[in-house]
Amino acid sequence: MRVEPGKLVIAVLGGGSVGEEIYGLAEQVGRLLAERGATLICGGLGGVMEAACKGAKSAGGLTIGVLPGGSRHHANPYVDVPIVTGMGEARNVIIVRSAHAAIAVDGEYGTLSEIAFCLKLGVPVVSLAGWQFTSDIHVAEMPEEAVEKALRLAEV
Repeated sequence: MRVEPGKLVIAVLGGGSVGEEIYGLAEQVGRLLAERGATLICGGLGGVMEAACKGAKSAGGLTIGVLPGGSRHHANPYVDVPIVTGMGEARNVIIVRSAHAAIAVDGEYGTLSEIAFCLKLGVPVVSLAGWQFTSDIHVAEMPEEAVEKALRLAEV
């Protein structure tokens, strides 16, 4: 099914605590997604999630944060729509199922679980500076490449 431009929802996956380099990559990804008219969905907390939301907001984008806890007040300040689940990491399935494609930036085991859900549920996933353990994961070297691949794969 072809998705109308401006109706794409792209997940940005990654760790809640990252260094400056990864934060910068995620911020660029968020900005580029917003510039292309995509809605960003993520886990709504810090690190990659905050950086991507910050980047998207800088370009006038819409951000959705699917929170693990029971309070909207835990969302990072760049989340427009906080979705409170009280589900912990089980919320990862909601993030993945809500996305047309995903970009995983760096990440640890929580990100790995989201990538696994993408692979299991048929959601295309692009890895930027992160996991690359199967040919089903599309690898990107730069934020621009990651966004371009994710948008192209989402429209298939």
